[in-house]
Amino acid sequence: MTGWRLLLTRPEQECQALAQSLAGQGIQSACLPLLGIEQLPETPQHSATICELHRYTAVIVVSKPAARFGLELLDRYWPQPLAEQPWFSVGAGTGQILADYGLTVFWPSGGDDSEALLELPELQAALEEAMFPRVLIIRGEDGRTLLAERLRAQGVEVDYLPVYRRVLPAYPAGTLQELIQVERLNGLVVSSGQGLTHLQQLAADDWPTLAQLPLFVPSPRVAEMARALGAVDVVDCRGADTAALLAALRAQASPDS
Repeated sequence: MTGWRLLLTRPEQECQALAQSLAGQGIQSACLPLLGIEQLPETPQHSATICELHRYTAVIVVSKPAARFGLELLDRYWPQPLAEQPWFSVGAGTGQILADYGLTVFWPSGGDDSEALLELPELQAALEEAMFPRVLIIRGEDGRTLLAERLRAQGVEVDYLPVYRRVLPAYPAGTLQELIQVERLNGLVVSSGQGLTHLQQLAADDWPTLAQLPLFVPSPRVAEMARALGAVDVVDCRGADTAALLAALRAQASPDS
């Protein structure tokens, strides 16, 4: 496993934390954040939605930035958390942010993806108990459309609360290719579909070459996207956290083995 030299593409703070965790396992890596996070300005729609929070059967938070920015809004309008209201997250990292705030929160243990969350017994129980179930999804400007589609198919009313946008940071031409060559990287890691899209955009004409490297992705959905873009060796980690990546690395033959 220690033969891996990975390109990490998470937002800066998360990227550095992951790099440190991997270094503790003897795995070399280099960070090139491909997801810059910009908080969206508060609008009348934001305040109206948060003021109506008590009307939702459940609240789903899809990412750590969504949790942080969503809790900032919650702080301004709800000094006391709604103790009886169930909150849900796609992954443990996001869930822990919500739990530390004092919310009642649940997340799947078997994978950091929409499919795992939709199968969570606590979510299904909350929806079944309500006569007219209504769910709020706190997210970025887009993404996680599968959640809303599946819930609406069950007769659930779904609203979105977008609190941030993801942008591709500005890098000089050739930055990605130079980093891969200088650091002799032999694997790529993305944590979301948008991160994958940004990776391809930054690679530009060199994408067909990069697509030959092993690509570690967080879910079946992103794995499907990667293959559609021409990635040859796609590894679904079934999760976006460090533990999921390490498990996937252990399951793969090391490049120097």
